Amino acid sequence: MKTKQDLRSEATRQRLTGAARSLFAERGYAGVGTEEIVQAAGVTRGALYHQFRDKADLFSAVAETIHAEIAERIIAGARADGPIDPMPALHAGVRRFLEVCADPTVERILLLDAPAVLGWQAWRDQADRYGLGLLQHALQSAIDAGAITPRPVVPLSHALLGAVSECAIYIARAEDPETARSDCTAILQQLLDGLTPRAAQHP
Repeated sequence: MKTKQDLRSEATRQRLTGAARSLFAERGYAGVGTEEIVQAAGVTRGALYHQFRDKADLFSAVAETIHAEIAERIIAGARADGPIDPMPALHAGVRRFLEVCADPTVERILLLDAPAVLGWQAWRDQADRYGLGLLQHALQSAIDAGAITPRPVVPLSHALLGAVSECAIYIARAEDPETARSDCTAILQQLLDGLTPRAAQHP
């Protein structure tokens, strides 16, 4: 059972992450000060430092929340599709991920600022926590169904997640994001199609 103090602490944390998310999305990490965040959240500076070590720690919490939301949206989309074959499900998951990354908040916080603020390894660790398991499950389902030539699923998942993540960053930085998204979607679909037994028979 959570105590009243626990609930108050959670509420304070949510106010801080919500306020910070809006400000980071609007002006970027470097353009936002901690005083602005606490004023927008309606809490004291002491409350901020009780919940988070510093602004970077708060940013990390915001980024992790967004990673979790992306995973939830992909899962919800898969459920809405209903039972479909593994390969179409993989293609749909990749398309959904790139579509979600087109959201300005996701683009600014997760793709443009997070790699620099968190460091590449911490940024990838967050992505792995929320995306790697989903991708492993989808790939294993495709392998079990005979839709993908059997391969070690863990390194395959890392390779594909890396490709999808880099495409998302490329799109976020592109002068023409729509064209970049279309190009990357086609390339990633070709990569997935290259894993099929038919592709293996016809190099």
